[in-house]
Amino acid sequence: MLDVIQPSSNISTSESTDVVVVRARPKKVFKPKARINRIPQELLDDPLLQKAIDRLPSNYNFEMHKTIWRIREMKAKRVALQLPEGLLMYAMVISDIVERFTSADTVIMGDVTYGACCVDDYTAKALGADLLVHYGHSCLIPVDQTCGIKVLYIFVDIKIDPLHFLDSVKLNFRPEVGQIALVSTIQFVTTLQAASTELKAAGYDVIVPQAKPLSPGEILGCTSPQLPETTKMIIYL
Repeated sequence: MLDVIQPSSNISTSESTDVVVVRARPKKVFKPKARINRIPQELLDDPLLQKAIDRLPSNYNFEMHKTIWRIREMKAKRVALQLPEGLLMYAMVISDIVERFTSADTVIMGDVTYGACCVDDYTAKALGADLLVHYGHSCLIPVDQTCGIKVLYIFVDIKIDPLHFLDSVKLNFRPEVGQIALVSTIQFVTTLQAASTELKAAGYDVIVPQAKPLSPGEILGCTSPQLPETTKMIIYL
């Protein structure tokens, strides 16, 4: 650390050469690295890929552009697709899209996936997969803790009519009901945040609890946030 030497302000410089030593205290400013959308624009604008994606429900975000780019980027030759039962009906469409727009073949894993703790990395690796795409759950198991295979988590955000949800809450409950906790699965946590803001503006006492590392409002079959004693009601979306 450098020292800054300054002339004394109390003594005339013409009469004395005394100096005052002031220790410098430089501040280091750390800025997080900017996140860059690495998906090429030509892939985002690919009309053939978009037409293929249109075969999937428009309000379900399967993040196909990101999936295709990740497979291409890592040059994966075999991709394992793991979906919970509620999403397995879309597995064939997703498989067709992956095989059409990448050089990889796909394996659809048919075992029941109960939750975020059921990432079947062992089976995917045994099947010779280079990448496991796990749908419908958050990253409860870190990607660096899997059995020698890369994992891509796709939350599958589902868009619903937020006005209908808000009207349903207002129709059944008045603001005087007390504090309301809003919870849901990972598919609807984005809607929870927007609904919370609107309900607070309407005079409701609303909280969106969080159990880290899960997202605010997210609950699992085995994990949920602890609620304060002031909470009078839970609305599960």
